[in-house]
Amino acid sequence: MERLVSGSLQPLWAFFRNLISHLGISSNAAGLVYLAILHTVPLRSALTGTSSLLDALIICPGAYREHDAPSLNRGEYPACAAMTTGFVFRVENEATVLQLQRFGKPGHLTTLTVQSGSKGPSAGTWHACFFEAMRDTATLCYAATLAMTVCATLMLVHLEELQALLWLAVTILTRLVSVVIFRRRAQPGWKGIVEPGAKGDLLVLLSQDRWIRLRGLVDDIKAVTSGQWLRDMTPLESSAVSATTLVVWLSAGFSTTAGKDGQVVLLALLFCSAGMLGLANLSTRVSCMYGRQLQSKDSPERFERRLDLAEQLIQETGRQDWALRLGMIQPKTADDNHEHELGPKIM
Repeated sequence: MERLVSGSLQPLWAFFRNLISHLGISSNAAGLVYLAILHTVPLRSALTGTSSLLDALIICPGAYREHDAPSLNRGEYPACAAMTTGFVFRVENEATVLQLQRFGKPGHLTTLTVQSGSKGPSAGTWHACFFEAMRDTATLCYAATLAMTVCATLMLVHLEELQALLWLAVTILTRLVSVVIFRRRAQPGWKGIVEPGAKGDLLVLLSQDRWIRLRGLVDDIKAVTSGQWLRDMTPLESSAVSATTLVVWLSAGFSTTAGKDGQVVLLALLFCSAGMLGLANLSTRVSCMYGRQLQSKDSPERFERRLDLAEQLIQETGRQDWALRLGMIQPKTADDNHEHELGPKIM
């Protein structure tokens, strides 16, 4: 190993090994660390709306739980109103709800624009939106995460750590199977009738008094809010995911047979990948869903009362039926009361 980490890298390698020793971490814990329940990979999938084949090279703790991504919205399906038509419904897409939760701020109205990620022939495809969303710091961190796996593989080959290399190969294979199934599940489904050119203006009432306004074409807003994000697994897909999960747990025990240097490389890969991918998630400022982008261009606007928000939007839109149906204002006339009774009891 000293031949590989000679020169300026040798002190860093010695420091890392000594740190593991002083912290009392077993060098045989790499496989167990991978089993840790972290949501870094599922969160990234929710932010981008899908999964890339390159994600198979992301080896960080909890990556095998990618299919748990829909639960990250903590079961919230917020009420929303189309201020252009008065219709009231809910945001059914779990990933979009999570994205809105990240943008929202208590007591503030956050305005987001929804637009297609590409104007070319590939508009609406995952890659057109994916690479536009992961820009600047996020792009560098994501690329660094992929590079770490490649570097770790080359180091294990050079060290002739066959057991550690086999564990890494099996883990990448299980990730690839998971990614392929995830991509199959994340295909666009029912989105309602197409309304070409129609403008949309949606008010979403999130928990903790976070208010989101979505503006853009109606078809783009429908794409990110309606229908099902991940379709249910087929029996074959469910069996494949279950099998890969079992393989992950079994391989955790097998990884303990790797040499000490191989274990240190795997631990370094797991810890550094988790940190770098987490930084990529934090740096992502544009969220994606089915080739559409959600982004905030203005600072959130603070309101002292929700009633003040309702009155401002009523004055701006020229109608109040949506506010009555959301329960944001009280009916003042018999006609208003009748309109309120016709609306769904959302709040």
